[in-house]
Amino acid sequence: MTSLRQDEPVRPTRRDEVAAAGSQLIGGPIGRRALLGAHWLSPVRVVALVAIGMFALGMVQKLPCYNGGWFFGATSQYVHACYSDIPHLYSGRGFADGLIPYFDKLPGDMQYLEYPVLTGLFMEVASWLTPHGGTIQDREQIYWLANAGMLMVCAAVIAVCVARTHRRRPWDGLLVALAPAFALTATINWDLLAVALTAAGMLLWSRSRPLAAGVLIGLATAAKLYPVLLLGPLLVLCWRAGAWRAYGRAVLGAVVSWLVVNLPVMIAHDASGFHIREGWAKFYTFSQERPIDFGSVWLLISQRTGNPLENANLYASLLMVVGCGALALLTLYAPRRPRFAQLAFLVVALFILTNKVYSPQYVLWLIPLAALARPRWRDFLIWQACEVMYFLGIWMYLAYTGSGDKHQGLPPEGYQLAIALHLLGTLYLCAVVVRDILLPERDVVRRDGDDDPSGGVLDRSPDVFVLGQASHEPRHALHFEGAPRVRWGVVRD
Repeated sequence: MTSLRQDEPVRPTRRDEVAAAGSQLIGGPIGRRALLGAHWLSPVRVVALVAIGMFALGMVQKLPCYNGGWFFGATSQYVHACYSDIPHLYSGRGFADGLIPYFDKLPGDMQYLEYPVLTGLFMEVASWLTPHGGTIQDREQIYWLANAGMLMVCAAVIAVCVARTHRRRPWDGLLVALAPAFALTATINWDLLAVALTAAGMLLWSRSRPLAAGVLIGLATAAKLYPVLLLGPLLVLCWRAGAWRAYGRAVLGAVVSWLVVNLPVMIAHDASGFHIREGWAKFYTFSQERPIDFGSVWLLISQRTGNPLENANLYASLLMVVGCGALALLTLYAPRRPRFAQLAFLVVALFILTNKVYSPQYVLWLIPLAALARPRWRDFLIWQACEVMYFLGIWMYLAYTGSGDKHQGLPPEGYQLAIALHLLGTLYLCAVVVRDILLPERDVVRRDGDDDPSGGVLDRSPDVFVLGQASHEPRHALHFEGAPRVRWGVVRD
């Protein structure tokens, strides 16, 4: 057993040199005699307040667009890097006209709303909060504010869930709360709804409540497709631990909750009988038919080679399958069963890296997972710097392409560099997480005496199925800050 107390909170300012340096702004690292938990302003509350404050700063960053950039000038919203889908889709997807998503056809090429059902409901609720009087500009501004208020709640939920998932590491939630890319992209689209449901699902899984966790993962999948990927890592982890009952409950909860949300919209009935409603299927057909688009590795290759890559769907699918197979082998061969958060981060990152499009707000999918998978400020900030550069790069590129012969902004070569930075930053963080899996003694979470605090039923459970030499103890060739050796898979006293 480790000599560390199992209930003692980890103090990042004593473990992380970047956190220690940053703490100088508020008085320096926490002292040895500090009374933790003696004040109403607990770590979780601090994290929530910081997340709300950063979200508000992100709203301030959108002011140039709120005051005119969304409505006037061909490239103003790109020059000020304050673009948002929300005000444009208020009228573009029929909410301004009172049309019902998935049931009423839209004018123009996009005949139905191209978002999953729970996101469509979120958008519809915001439209109910928007008065129908006044000019369309006033209504679009109020619609954005209504959505921003609801998304702020999601942001606070995400930060709190991350802070509570690892019981002894509440301050890791500050990685989410202070992430610059989080504040910059939070109100571009509606992704925070799915991210919040996913974070809550992971919190419940960490509390050994697999059925409730599955319900939330299913709801998250009803808001965005990517959360269903988390069932893959759970499959392999539960296989290695023999926790089939817990996995079955999670899958059951996910399937039932997804069906409860989708079936009322999915199934239509008329004189010809029951059939799949075209409006419901629009999200899936649009995702399948969508060509390669901004931010993807496929766009980078296409622009550099001049090849349109018409088979990008096939290439992306093959890479995703191969990557998932590699992650499964990594899980079964690793010297110690990987932490759930590590594999969740890797599988979502794999999806992002191989996808046909990388919208700037997709970074929101990874931020909570990165904070749990690799809670180290240096690596996190390196990755965030790359994502901020991409955030600026795409808007400057759109300003360049939208300014006609003036070409004011970032030329294609500059935008390609921004894509490369995003890809390399994400790959760097993936490489560090894979290294932690292969060398568990390098994992900052396990160095403090924990096994898998986000693993729930998997935490400290023995393996029943492994491949290779996965049963050997971790190598301790390197010593970090006098951290004790930890024997994995033992029963806690």
